[in-house]
Amino acid sequence: MFETAELGRSISKKEFEAEVQDLRTELLGIQQDLRQCDFPVVIVMAGVDGAGKGTTVNSLNEWMDSRWIDNNAYVRHSDEESERPPYWRYWRDLPPKGKLGIFLSSWYSSPLLDNVYGTITKAEYDEKLDRIKAFEKTLADDGALILKFWMHLGKDEQKKRLKKLEKDELQSWRVNESDWNHWRLYDQFIDSAERLIMRTSKGHAPWSIVEGVDPRYASLTVAKQIRDAIVRHIELRKTQKEALAQLKAKQASEPEVDAGKANKDAPVEPLPYPTVLSSLDMSQKAEKAAYKTELKALQGRLNMLSRKASERGVSTVLVFEGSDAAGKGGNIRRITTALDARSYKVLPFAAPNDDERAHHYLWRFWRHMSRAGRMTIFDRSWYGRVLVERCEGFAREDEWRRAYGEIVDFEDQIVDHGTVLLKFWIHIDPDEQLARFKAREVTPWKQWKLTDEDWRNREKWALYEEAVNDLVEKTSTSNAPWTLVEGNDKKFARLKVLRSVCDALEARLAKK
Repeated sequence: MFETAELGRSISKKEFEAEVQDLRTELLGIQQDLRQCDFPVVIVMAGVDGAGKGTTVNSLNEWMDSRWIDNNAYVRHSDEESERPPYWRYWRDLPPKGKLGIFLSSWYSSPLLDNVYGTITKAEYDEKLDRIKAFEKTLADDGALILKFWMHLGKDEQKKRLKKLEKDELQSWRVNESDWNHWRLYDQFIDSAERLIMRTSKGHAPWSIVEGVDPRYASLTVAKQIRDAIVRHIELRKTQKEALAQLKAKQASEPEVDAGKANKDAPVEPLPYPTVLSSLDMSQKAEKAAYKTELKALQGRLNMLSRKASERGVSTVLVFEGSDAAGKGGNIRRITTALDARSYKVLPFAAPNDDERAHHYLWRFWRHMSRAGRMTIFDRSWYGRVLVERCEGFAREDEWRRAYGEIVDFEDQIVDHGTVLLKFWIHIDPDEQLARFKAREVTPWKQWKLTDEDWRNREKWALYEEAVNDLVEKTSTSNAPWTLVEGNDKKFARLKVLRSVCDALEARLAKK
């Protein structure tokens, strides 16, 4: 691969200055156009030590408006980062729509170095590269423009570059023993880099190999490719939006069901086939006296386990989903009552705000992954993409269908990091929901919980049940299985949830 690249290309200072003048104007104009667009630009800079990655990034920031560029460079994980899944710091730093994000020493660095130094097997290397492919595809499917540049130098040229930097009093700090170690391992680096590029250069996230002998040539080449790619992507997104607008116009011309005030007396139509929810035994109950005794015992057990988890740095993520009025809040309160208020956080999620809409839908959940030893409770979660957004038409079919794989990958990363992940679907049947709605109507401190939207959602019971059946089938994995909770009896549901949390924590702590 690198042997076939044209090496030694350069450009004179006069040619460089002549080209830069027009290029800067073009880049600034394109950057302003980008600010109005519905996609971010993710630029990955990688390559041989001394090949000019930093110099090129500095040029990009000089030629464009740096206020609309997010520059990100990574070294060893900080304590804050190491206590979370590895990709947390990359998700945290992703640029919003309309901006560029430049990543130095990005998600490629650790796998590459681990493979060069032999700390992972070839199979493990490929597995890490596959995770990168999934990450980049997730971003690209959401519209992101991903550009990746490998800045290359031959072995002899790299040696010359390092020696030249060492002799420069102002730049000698750039070279350390690690750079020379990498030079000695040049052949291993090139072998690993070729495998990395071949496995991860895809149409939605291609690699460009840029000769780095001449810094002027390298900077111009990268800047031109960025300019051209953004122009093409703007046109592509424009075409896609026009096609989508035509589809929506066609759908709008079709007869609509009256979306006015909900019919509270409308019967719930069951699905004509069995689902994971219809198979649940909803008659299960807990006797009042036994409930009080077991509740105290489970809360005491949870308190002790959560303290041990905190001491040992074991994090816990609890996800609560369920029908309206199913009792998610009541279950969460029975958990938090047993915990030290400093050790947990409850995060309720509704419609995304403007900042959240400017990012991939998983971004707002990634950024809430807690530090080691804490419990994070999600009252509704990333499953909104395949539930409410699917059923209410807020997400296109291609968006919610690919979300199953994105969610499984997200949860695998959480569990692989050592976090305890539990997902609860609290289920009640239509009759029980109606009874609870009626009770909320006449209970002053509960009336705020009941809205017309709840009644309208009830009319779509079959649609939601079908969506729940699909999400359980597609996202209940060995790493992150769903716990379906029979919720007609609140006491039974609370005990089952508490028991499940305690059992999972106990099993996880036994492995620590």
